[in-house]
Amino acid sequence: MKIDIKEILTATMVLFAVIDIVGSIPIVLKLRKKAGHIQSEKAALVALIVMTLFVFVGESILGVIGINVYEFAVAGSFILFFIALEMILGVSLFKDDDTLSKKTVSVFPLAFPLIAGPGTLTSLLALRAEYDLMNILIAVVLNILLVYLVLKTSRHIERFLGKNGIAIIHKVFGVILLAIAVKLFTANIQELFK
Repeated sequence: MKIDIKEILTATMVLFAVIDIVGSIPIVLKLRKKAGHIQSEKAALVALIVMTLFVFVGESILGVIGINVYEFAVAGSFILFFIALEMILGVSLFKDDDTLSKKTVSVFPLAFPLIAGPGTLTSLLALRAEYDLMNILIAVVLNILLVYLVLKTSRHIERFLGKNGIAIIHKVFGVILLAIAVKLFTANIQELFK
């Protein structure tokens, strides 16, 4: 296990773009308004546990069903591609749920599927195919710290950036994610044909 700053930064950027917690501030505020309160610590901890477990056992789960990491990464690149398109085009992935409660909102839908959703889990396995485990885990922890800070300060961030600022950040990370999806596809499709 070798700590590589470039790998950590790239993995952190990939996860940050996929999680898109800054772009999700309007959803977080809406959840807070509906449920009355969000436990930022609980949401961050649950997301951290889900993501870390998936880094370790995700590949084994794939092995059981007969899929290798490269195949999953190619499939994941399609998911990331469509998530990026939706971010750029302004289509919402989140569906309203009228059964929100103070007890569950921090876990569902905030920790899962908003933070540690299908795109994030796909990205983790795709990163696992390319990067060292330690670098991915550091990137996960860095992202969870960012998620926690954003959840804690979401009202202040919204006031500071305004709706237009959040929309711009959302679009920029959509473009970055689109480029990452293309890179992920090209890198892993080559491995499938070797």
